[in-house]
Amino acid sequence: MNFDFSEEQGMLRDSVARFVQDDYDFDTRRAIADSEQGMSAEKWQTFAELGWLSVPFAEEYGGFGGGPVDVMVVMEELGKGLVVEPYLATVLMFGGLLQDGGSDAQKESLIPQIIDGSLQGSFAYLERQSRFELADVKTTATADGDNYVINGEKVVVFNGANADQLIVSARTSGEQSDADGVSLFLVPAEAAEKITYRMMDGQLVANVTFNNISVPATALVGELGKALPLIEDLVQRVIVYLGAEALGIMSQLNTKTLEYTKTREQFGTAIGSFQALQHRMVDTFMSYEQSKSMLYRAVCSLKDEDDGTDSEIHALKVMIDKAGKHIYGEAIQMHGGMGITDELDIGHFAKRLMMINTTFGNGDFHQGKFNELRYAS
Repeated sequence: MNFDFSEEQGMLRDSVARFVQDDYDFDTRRAIADSEQGMSAEKWQTFAELGWLSVPFAEEYGGFGGGPVDVMVVMEELGKGLVVEPYLATVLMFGGLLQDGGSDAQKESLIPQIIDGSLQGSFAYLERQSRFELADVKTTATADGDNYVINGEKVVVFNGANADQLIVSARTSGEQSDADGVSLFLVPAEAAEKITYRMMDGQLVANVTFNNISVPATALVGELGKALPLIEDLVQRVIVYLGAEALGIMSQLNTKTLEYTKTREQFGTAIGSFQALQHRMVDTFMSYEQSKSMLYRAVCSLKDEDDGTDSEIHALKVMIDKAGKHIYGEAIQMHGGMGITDELDIGHFAKRLMMINTTFGNGDFHQGKFNELRYAS
């Protein structure tokens, strides 16, 4: 099996890697994350100019026409820089739903704006009671002539603070957790009320409230009442892309910790010379390699649309959860007390891994889902 990247994928990876190395050091990232917007409009425009915002979109809309492997390459390198710009929220989630379920008019209008950096979006799906269940939707969209009136609340909306447009999941029929009856609607972000706040990893999110927000029937994304499969397909891809970001973070933690053990001296010698620490570093590198193998397996399954994709993605999420905790735990311990200080990047990498581990289901949740599939009679 050949895991070599194509020439185009290699160039894409090198482009993102150079940006992170030259223009997105840790101090720059901290300043951007702490700013009022929680992202840099200038950096976002650079993403557009370098063509990264076009990667997953079809060529007919001005996109690169890339697939899961191309996106994986970008996300892994962005993870190494702890990039806070809303690539996941705008391009992969909001844009992904448009690409898969949007009408021709919606795609022709909005995707070029995403690609040129002039439009930011968010997918508002999570509710206070829903935890990891995508069908648990209390927000409603009620037909009113040629319009729909949306009422409800969404929480932890990624990029909700800066989004121009939202795609909102709302129930148009059925009971709260029914698989049928969930629909998606485009809603101008300015029409909703929002409360913004920062998560532990520094990203700016929002709780968004919809009070009798009226949208036209043309705002419907996909088929009425049949949005759950669309959402589930998106979430599968996003879990893989988050796994790529996590892999980039784990790579950095291992590299930085190894460098530190070579320079930190105790008892007159570098602590990296202690065999006990060498064994622990080997274990963290094994965790990284296992995660990498599982990621490649999942992305290949996703690309080829294999029958076992569901179980592969559940397994990936479990592995990333376990490996991430192992690697950031060891990194913090080997750096000592300074490992959790705000001035050192180690703690920031750890916090982002913690957030990735809880997004779209933690390891325990996906272990249960994997078991259901693996041992189903």
